Amino acid sequence: MSAALTDLTLAQARDALAGGEVTALELTDAHLAAMEGARELNAFITETPEIARQRAKDSDGRRAKGEAAGPMDGIPIAIKDLFCTEGVLTTAGSHILDGFTPPYESTVTQNLKDAGAVMLGKTNLDEFAMGSANVTSYYGNVINPWKGAQAKDLVPGGSSGGSAAAVAARLCTAAIGTDTGGSIRQPASFCGIVGMKPTYGRCSRWGTVAFASSLDQAGPMTRTVRDAAILLGAMAGHDPKDSTSAPVALPDFEAALSGDIRGLKIGIPKEYRVENMPDEIEALWKQGVEWMKEAGAETVEVSLPTTKYALPTYYIVAPAEASSNLARYDGVRYGLRIPGNTLDEMYENTRGEGFGDEVQRRILIGTYVLSAGYYDAYYLKAQKVRTRIAEDFRAAFEAVDVILTPTAPSTAFAIGEKMDDPVAMYLNDVFTVPASLAGLPGISVPAGLSGDGLPLGLQLIAKPFAEDTLFRAADVLESAAGFDGRPK
Repeated sequence: MSAALTDLTLAQARDALAGGEVTALELTDAHLAAMEGARELNAFITETPEIARQRAKDSDGRRAKGEAAGPMDGIPIAIKDLFCTEGVLTTAGSHILDGFTPPYESTVTQNLKDAGAVMLGKTNLDEFAMGSANVTSYYGNVINPWKGAQAKDLVPGGSSGGSAAAVAARLCTAAIGTDTGGSIRQPASFCGIVGMKPTYGRCSRWGTVAFASSLDQAGPMTRTVRDAAILLGAMAGHDPKDSTSAPVALPDFEAALSGDIRGLKIGIPKEYRVENMPDEIEALWKQGVEWMKEAGAETVEVSLPTTKYALPTYYIVAPAEASSNLARYDGVRYGLRIPGNTLDEMYENTRGEGFGDEVQRRILIGTYVLSAGYYDAYYLKAQKVRTRIAEDFRAAFEAVDVILTPTAPSTAFAIGEKMDDPVAMYLNDVFTVPASLAGLPGISVPAGLSGDGLPLGLQLIAKPFAEDTLFRAADVLESAAGFDGRPK
């Protein structure tokens, strides 16, 4: 093949495998070599070359017999280290899960394994997926492969920063991440790739380390919209083991990419602006509106008045659920154990040493808002506001099919910036959190470069389980933007 194997998109790799131009083992070895040459990015916590090569050989064997499992068969991908993988270290980026090798496989990774996908390794992430910059991992920060004009080491976004960096740096054909308040879409914007959060319930959460159970959702991280559609089709589906998994039919997402959005109504929410948002993000958003109009869509201004309350609502609901979910890490059954003179002391020592500062901060916030005397004032009120946010979207979607917004209020920033100001860090999620609270599908598409030469993303949001419409619109936006930037 003329192009480097690591430059192939998922769809191109699928076609090359099907046409016999390349073997799964050759494709896998090319990516393993790329991973080895880019370890300074710290994108992976655990590399699994033996597993990868075995799965690639198995895939080639199936193909030789004419028994390929589907479009993902033989495709080398990276798995965020929040998904439990049988017999492979699973850390959630935390010291407290030292040495934890699950005896079971998460449903999402099992679906991908059954589809023939090749696991290259487990990617780095903010500890327990809590962060917007991939700087809270016990295993060190991930470096964005993009440098920009300043040639500084930049954050890749978070929490799925390892997956985003790995896709952008061509260390894998695609990756999977999780999105609680923007943890797929925001790093996708920072790294110049496509990141998609499906409707809450579209992908099973079974076997995925929980952060906030009413928000967490797995999704694809790829270089093109078509690749995201293919990968989501292999990941998603109803799972009886997960009570929040939706028993809805799985459409052919790739078939939705018609290239035609004539007559589609695109909502432009007037509230998606923040103080000090760079002019170039505002300009790109306006350009996105023009691209959609030129493609035959109709743009309609919509109002989402409770948007301004989304971030404070999220930072009550998510830490409250996290404080409950993380209570299970006590040093008794698995992971880290720091001995003490009493059982209580062992709990305290283990949790004190095992959790990093950001996780401790969110557990404290969550425990506080759930405590007697504050539950009604904070948690209950936040749940009521969350309902209002969802109602705003419902009303908007009576008039439009999809909503177009910026993905993030800035480009990737330097590692170390905003570290001392948690609130400034939390503001990175201001445009992604509302869709998460409402359980809606959203996608970030790379749409341009900043003056500093860094990627900027535009976000599309659709109705629940309207991923086919979302992909259709995103495909046209991607074509119009013609983004072909890559890290230098």
